[in-house]
Amino acid sequence: MYTYGYVKKRMRAGDGMEPLLKVNDLSVSFHSGESEFQAVREVSFEVRKGETLGIVGESGSGKSVTARSIMRLLASPPSQMKKGEILFKGVDLANKTQKEMESIRGRDIGMIFQDPMSSLNPTIKVGKQISESLIKHQKVSKREAKKQAIAMMERVGITRSEIRYNQYPHEFSGGMRQRVMIGIALACRPELLIADEPTTALDVTIQAQILHLMKDMQDQLGTSIILITHDLGVVAGMCDRVVVMKEGQIVETGTTAEIFANPKHPYTIRLLNALPRLDQKKKPKPVSLVPRDLEDDQPLLEVKSLKQHFNLGKGNTLKAVNDISFHIRQGETLGVVGESGSGKSTTGRAILRLHEPTGGDVLFKGVPLNRLSASEMKTMRRHMQIIFQDPYASLNPKMRIMDIIGEALDIHQLAGNAAQREKRVEELLEMVGLDPTHAQRYPHEFSGGQRQRIGIARALAVEPEFIVCDEPLSALDVSIQAQIVQLLEELQQRLGLTYLFIAHDLSMVKHISDRVAVMYNGKIVELAESEELYSNPQHDYTKALLSAIPVPDPAVEAKKKRHVVKETPVEVEDRYNLEHSKWVEVKAGHWVAISS
Repeated sequence: MYTYGYVKKRMRAGDGMEPLLKVNDLSVSFHSGESEFQAVREVSFEVRKGETLGIVGESGSGKSVTARSIMRLLASPPSQMKKGEILFKGVDLANKTQKEMESIRGRDIGMIFQDPMSSLNPTIKVGKQISESLIKHQKVSKREAKKQAIAMMERVGITRSEIRYNQYPHEFSGGMRQRVMIGIALACRPELLIADEPTTALDVTIQAQILHLMKDMQDQLGTSIILITHDLGVVAGMCDRVVVMKEGQIVETGTTAEIFANPKHPYTIRLLNALPRLDQKKKPKPVSLVPRDLEDDQPLLEVKSLKQHFNLGKGNTLKAVNDISFHIRQGETLGVVGESGSGKSTTGRAILRLHEPTGGDVLFKGVPLNRLSASEMKTMRRHMQIIFQDPYASLNPKMRIMDIIGEALDIHQLAGNAAQREKRVEELLEMVGLDPTHAQRYPHEFSGGQRQRIGIARALAVEPEFIVCDEPLSALDVSIQAQIVQLLEELQQRLGLTYLFIAHDLSMVKHISDRVAVMYNGKIVELAESEELYSNPQHDYTKALLSAIPVPDPAVEAKKKRHVVKETPVEVEDRYNLEHSKWVEVKAGHWVAISS
């Protein structure tokens, strides 16, 4: 185990020294035809030698535009730096030509981008991508560059680096690809590292590893870091000072301790209040307004020995879901958590027969779904719906909202005529907190949170009893997440809905779920009531997941210890010996997979 709280009890980095970076009155606009959008407005801040500055805010606040302006990575046109200075070691980068900036990028200032897969060249071996920077900026031979690249890969935690030097990005996991990005960014030992949402696309355990690695490298090399994120839990554990941005402006700045203990601006307070915390007790759920038959103890949904295997060819089989069983009662929310690849989403799709299960039974109100014909299953799907992860990709960009929602009414013949259809769609939009007059708009005309509300309205159109919520929050800002969770809870209370809530954000799952199942490698390793699971985890994997979650409180983070889950080589499939585990009830309603 190691301490996760990285902000050390020491004199603040760079006290009394000239700032390494000083941004003065930076203003950046984007032009489209005759219109102008001011993305960054008179932003000023500084970064001291050896410190970590966090820049936080929601999507569209100007965080990433600010970072790319420092690196001079914004295309002009359409962007234009209207005014301001970007002083790096006293030299104004705003006056540098692109040719001059090429020698600064990588050598003096490095950058880690949000999505490592799209940032790495898929046609070039990862080792060569690290070597390129060394050859360009350090003027070393190809042989020496390879030697240094392999050493850097080892330093950032990539084992068997001599072999992996010759592999391509698609042969690495998400966490390992981000390690490669860090290796590229730090290869030439830059004095400033800009990390733009470096862990957003990663699971919580991989996030913890990457943040720990960044801090280790900072301690070794003395690098200053600008950490751009919307996750205030990460800021609490990583940053010395914080800048809060809203709509292109800085609304508050201060030390991390000051911002978290005594926020001044209403926007900062709203961001902090929107964060669910593992160290806070879950609020009691409101009583459902829909009466239930309390004498009927039959679960609404039963899953028995469900298997979903995929043939990968050449005799290889992926056991995405491997013999799992659980039930969900009417009006209950069962949360399912785990890392990417654990089988969470596949479970949800197999229940709805969006994938045909390889084995096992799924019973809805006692009816075995695997025995229904295609037409019978179509009828059954009126009672079972899904809310997808990506609110943009799951909506047809060529259809108006009226038709996206109305399509479900058409399929199940729930509207007698066009007027009834229009009225029902408007009712659904109002139910999820949207303006009914916007029904004639297209998906791109809505924000991410609004698009997810449209997805919820579409799921509700057929008046289902059971909804699979498949990562419905992962693409949204934290304050929008809180709004969507509140909406789902209100709809559950009003309509008596039952949810299977799939997520990798364990903090949010705790607060919305009655019970929680933890999945790893296609198996459920632990299942218990929400408060019981979080206060008394039994399985090592559950403990590792919980300990990896950052808490938005610097004092808590500084004392926090976490269990390390190291990335397992592909050939080691069963880290916890699940194939030889038995399902044991350690306490009433608390089940754990224990190795026999």
